[in-house]
Amino acid sequence: MDGGASYNPRTVEEVFRDFKGRRAAMIKALTTDVEEFYKQCDPEKENLCLYGYPSEQWEVNLPAEEVPPELPEPALGINFARDGMQEKDWLSLVAVHSDAWLLAVAFYFGARFGFDKVDRKRLFNMINDLPTIFEVVTGVAKKQTKEKLSVSNHSGNKSKSNSKRGSESQPKYSKTAAAKDEVEDGMEEEDEEEHGETLCGACGENYAADEFWICCDICEKWFHGKCVKITPARAEHIKQYKCPSCSNKRARP
Repeated sequence: MDGGASYNPRTVEEVFRDFKGRRAAMIKALTTDVEEFYKQCDPEKENLCLYGYPSEQWEVNLPAEEVPPELPEPALGINFARDGMQEKDWLSLVAVHSDAWLLAVAFYFGARFGFDKVDRKRLFNMINDLPTIFEVVTGVAKKQTKEKLSVSNHSGNKSKSNSKRGSESQPKYSKTAAAKDEVEDGMEEEDEEEHGETLCGACGENYAADEFWICCDICEKWFHGKCVKITPARAEHIKQYKCPSCSNKRARP
């Protein structure tokens, strides 16, 4: 495992960058890569843990052998509960434990490298500005974003309905190729306002006007095209887009 033994962030910014990389990896395991994650968590195997690395790669593996370990360890035995509960509940449980592990690792680095009260508070505030893995996996973050948008964009409902509305033969998406048209119509600022707090269902990061996004027609979550490997050109030919999570749910008996 390459979970951090060779990489030790020493500043608040470095610890936060480490946190974001690990967080993105674990969100990926529980959303876009959920089919593979599910398979790897075989209850017949020994105690398994979900690791997220700063490189945004995840791994299901046995816990570290050394005692005490180099870093705090994630929840042990996540595979044993897989078949004993509803999949969404199991994923939510893993998400909660993953959130706790990420905080433990971040503040382990803070303690190890002598962060003072101001640095610890700044680190927590930076972390707290991001939705938790649990919020992303369960859709709570999306609901909170919708509530904020419905309040802040009440006067822009026309713009919102136009951008969200898609015909039955077209998936919903927002892409930079439409930027010129939006500028000509005076719509760019309204689009930025509408999507400004929208979170990607895969990585949990915010909307940016210069990025291609696509909306799942099943769960209505928005995703960065790069996170779900959909390009603007490919989106033009998709009649109904299903995100990886929705596709896997339908495929699995």
